[in-house]
Amino acid sequence: MIKVTVLYGHPTDPSAFESYYGTTHMPLVGRINGLAKAEVTKFLPNADGSNPEYYRMAELWFDTPAAMEEALGSPEGKTITDDLANFASGGVKMLVGMVG
Repeated sequence: MIKVTVLYGHPTDPSAFESYYGTTHMPLVGRINGLAKAEVTKFLPNADGSNPEYYRMAELWFDTPAAMEEALGSPEGKTITDDLANFASGGVKMLVGMVG
């Protein structure tokens, strides 16, 4: 399997981020054909009480590299990538890797 990990920096307005992420962005992600699984994480403070390096993480699984390329290159995939500018004020990092 192939996994795309999306790491979100701390937003300028966490409430606005959460509202948009849950009601607008994630429903768009759910429309991607070829997506095998999606999981999101909201990070908690570190053991010393400090902020974690990232605010949120999304993990998107695809069966093959070709399935990932097709899904992310589709109109739906381009829509979710373009949508990041609408809410990810803390920046975004994307990593792609093989699971296993």
